[in-house]
Amino acid sequence: MTGVSTAHGTSAATLTIGDVLAHLKVEFPDLTISKIRFLEDQGLVQPERTPSGYRKFSGGDVSRLRYVLSQQRDHYLPLRVIKDQLDAIDRGLVPPGTSTDSPRAAHVTVAAIENNAPTAEHFRPAPAAMRLSREELLNAAGLRGDQLSELEQFGLVTKKPGGHYDDDALAVAKIVADLARFGLEGRHLRAFRSAAEREVGLFSQVVGPTSRRRGGEARARAEETVRELAAASVRLHAALVQIGLREVIGGS
Repeated sequence: MTGVSTAHGTSAATLTIGDVLAHLKVEFPDLTISKIRFLEDQGLVQPERTPSGYRKFSGGDVSRLRYVLSQQRDHYLPLRVIKDQLDAIDRGLVPPGTSTDSPRAAHVTVAAIENNAPTAEHFRPAPAAMRLSREELLNAAGLRGDQLSELEQFGLVTKKPGGHYDDDALAVAKIVADLARFGLEGRHLRAFRSAAEREVGLFSQVVGPTSRRRGGEARARAEETVRELAAASVRLHAALVQIGLREVIGGS
């Protein structure tokens, strides 16, 4: 997709919700009718209604849904952030036809400056479909064999049952490779894993009740809650680290 409509219905609203699902299912295999209804409930799309109450979607509605789903899948953005982006596009602050990355970059860059936080890009969901050998992982991440062995020793990277590495292992290995440039090693990073495990335990108490409910809408709400918690967690962590480091270097 190269852009998103500035209106909720730029072409005749003739598509049923089933038509929309069929149209987007190839690009977003996990999409369900419940998820589309959930996005409507959240105000991300506003299809017309027939006198009998049936939803009728336009080409503009489909464009907006594709934008929302792409931002969730590719950038792990919370819905409130995506809604802000769409509102900005509707007001003409971001020209229609802009690539899906552009509104995100404009918004998140401002958020990163204001909050001294990493972008939500760090929470991109991965399908975990990669099957990397040890050598492939080392080459892709830019790590040495001894560095990877240390990461495995401290549980930061683990092999899958088949003996291969996946997307998650690659993501962690790349971040560790960046930190290694500053002299940080796997043994220094054990605290990150411990902190993450504590956060998972804490946030599971929030997400658990929703995730145990049946139905696609409940799942969609649980996934959105996870995104919100992850983004808030990293903003808090980044803010605390920034504050602490400013004190270390004598900043205000």
